[in-house]
Amino acid sequence: MARRGKAGQAYQEIERLIVSEQLPPGTLVSEAMLMERTGLGRTPVREALQQLARNRMVEVYPNRGVLIPPASVESQLRMLEVRRALETLAVRLACHNAKPDQREQMKALKKRLTGEALAKPDYAETLKEFHELIAHAAGNEYLADAMAPLQGLSRRFWLAHLREESNEIQRGAAYCHAILRAILARDVTGAERSSLALNDYLVEFAYSVLRHPPIAVNAEANFTPTHTVESAARTQ
Repeated sequence: MARRGKAGQAYQEIERLIVSEQLPPGTLVSEAMLMERTGLGRTPVREALQQLARNRMVEVYPNRGVLIPPASVESQLRMLEVRRALETLAVRLACHNAKPDQREQMKALKKRLTGEALAKPDYAETLKEFHELIAHAAGNEYLADAMAPLQGLSRRFWLAHLREESNEIQRGAAYCHAILRAILARDVTGAERSSLALNDYLVEFAYSVLRHPPIAVNAEANFTPTHTVESAARTQ
């Protein structure tokens, strides 16, 4: 079911802050800070946090704050196992069920993916649009609900671990383009094959992070009342 109203706005904005790592992994934030960042009241922010917690994007600790959990290779690989099955189903359904307006959106998105090279923030938004468009074109709201949190968390992992940024964005865009091209041609076999190829790439990418790990974030050390976005801002 699509998230609507102010709670939906709060969800989308907080998710964006998490995926873009404007709220970095291991950071403890408060409801008040999130109200300020979203421009929304306590009730919609609290409702959004409840949904984000169910989707494993935050951990809520009463009277202490909201923890942005770290993104591990192990959790990414487990999510990709589930995405592999769900996204294969989604592209198959989208070949059959995409509506005319959705197909037009796919054509525009396909053109964008093959146009001028996208910067990281622009590609992140394009990737989210790609995921949401296919999920909606599949025509099954339960499938869309299952896919959205997995894709959001996976995007965060991929964006956070980019090393050769332009090359990886180019590769990712090529996989997405192939999926859209197959859906627009109503080529079920091609769409499924392209979806599996994208998943294989993401699995390979995750293993490359294991081989070349970044500096680890100690979430336990960060989980103190003083390690917050607000307190960091005050010290700058």
